[in-house]
Amino acid sequence: MNLETDLKAVGPRIRMMMPNLTPLEARVVETVFALRTFDDETSLKEIASEAGVSEAMVVKITKKLGFAGYREFRSAVAQYNRLPTAEMHQELSLEDTSREIVQKVFRTSIQALEETLAIMDIEAFDRAADLIYGARQRDFYGVGGSAQIARDVAHKFLRIGVRSSVYDDSHMMLMSAALLGSDDVAIGFSHSGNTVAVIEAIQLARRNGARTIAITNYNASPLAQHADVVLCSTAQGSPLMGENAAARIAQLNILDAIFVAVAQRDYKAAERGLAKTMSAVASKRKDKFL
Repeated sequence: MNLETDLKAVGPRIRMMMPNLTPLEARVVETVFALRTFDDETSLKEIASEAGVSEAMVVKITKKLGFAGYREFRSAVAQYNRLPTAEMHQELSLEDTSREIVQKVFRTSIQALEETLAIMDIEAFDRAADLIYGARQRDFYGVGGSAQIARDVAHKFLRIGVRSSVYDDSHMMLMSAALLGSDDVAIGFSHSGNTVAVIEAIQLARRNGARTIAITNYNASPLAQHADVVLCSTAQGSPLMGENAAARIAQLNILDAIFVAVAQRDYKAAERGLAKTMSAVASKRKDKFL
């Protein structure tokens, strides 16, 4: 294992577990990450006092997050906090100058990309690419910003002759899912993994025999639980931008990589599809100016 890659995954993996914590437990974890002086010397007593909980509660939370106990948790988080990527994230402020705004937004996106790469499950990635490549029908489900990510990758696929459909209406999603079968794949996009319309469509598609893929920020979310394959992005939120903005950048990159992997599975067919679609677009442009 690459030690640096493993350390980069510490923050993301803890964030992905946050929905499984109670509000009090989540507050304790937030207290740790907000404590600038947190290091290998930070005592259990100090964290308990700072968060207003018992020492036993802190230990219980660290175990719930997958660590052997407080010491292992402290060591992992302290090392993660020392990574350059962990230092990239800075909270946006209403007093920020234009230069500071640009730097903070870009650094947050860079951090999201670095950490999403660190937690990427390559086996799941390959399986997703295989399912999309081999499918008869590919239906993408998403609402709001997630639908825009779906449209972006559907556009790329169409350019190389791989047909897919995008649905952002709950009724249309269900109608689509009702018509899918064992030769098809349904891909659900939801940052939180809690978007009811997307979850219901993925559930129905799966009941009808279709393979299902989830693109989400939380691998234990309801959407992820109903998917055959889960691809996770990760991003650290801020009061002004939330998590979605940076997560969107990471998800676009995941889908760009999926697009390339699908095209690679039959590169000659992708080339032929691209030639046909680009020829059609070029002819249209030529006609417009005649």
